[in-house]
Amino acid sequence: MQSKLLSRSAMMAAFFCAGAVQAAGGISVQVVDAAGKPVADAVVYLEADGGQTLPKTLKAGEISQKALKFIPLVSVVQTGSKVYFPNNDKVRHHIYSFSAPHKFDQKLYTGTTAEPQTFEKPGTVVLGCNIHDKMIAYVRIVDTPYYGKTDAAGRVALDAPAGKYVLKAWHPDIVGGNALEQPTRLADGSASANFKMSLKPRAADADAPAN
Repeated sequence: MQSKLLSRSAMMAAFFCAGAVQAAGGISVQVVDAAGKPVADAVVYLEADGGQTLPKTLKAGEISQKALKFIPLVSVVQTGSKVYFPNNDKVRHHIYSFSAPHKFDQKLYTGTTAEPQTFEKPGTVVLGCNIHDKMIAYVRIVDTPYYGKTDAAGRVALDAPAGKYVLKAWHPDIVGGNALEQPTRLADGSASANFKMSLKPRAADADAPAN
């Protein structure tokens, strides 16, 4: 009798584990431009579309300065997250933003002396350097923990529980500046989606002078 009970318990445990794995789906997204070429560094994210409350799983970001450039060019964080700005150059930088979601002015510094900035409002923040005009970077702040950036092949995978969402895709060069979006319902298992976005031509990125 005891062996039967143990066998039944093992079967039930296996059933629930299998269900948990199946329910842990997500969505794979492909982003291409108007010509069908993959778009790298596109920010893709899932926002709530059914009244559900999304969790706050804050992850700090980092935008370094090296060879007179911000690295990475595009960052994405959830609202309430901190971003650090280490200076790996031998020269000092003076970073700032005039963007409405988060205005700040970080005076000349080197190393890791800059205070991290906390991004509390959703939107796009454009960063610059008062000393080196060609330096630029973008921070996309989103109201969701389900986000990512496309790779060189224009692909990104997002893990999220089953539910009703709005799937959005944004890039600094997107025509019109607004994110593309499409309603998405995630059920058990995985899903896929595609975006085709029109991009403004980007100026040639000349090599920065050695510091």
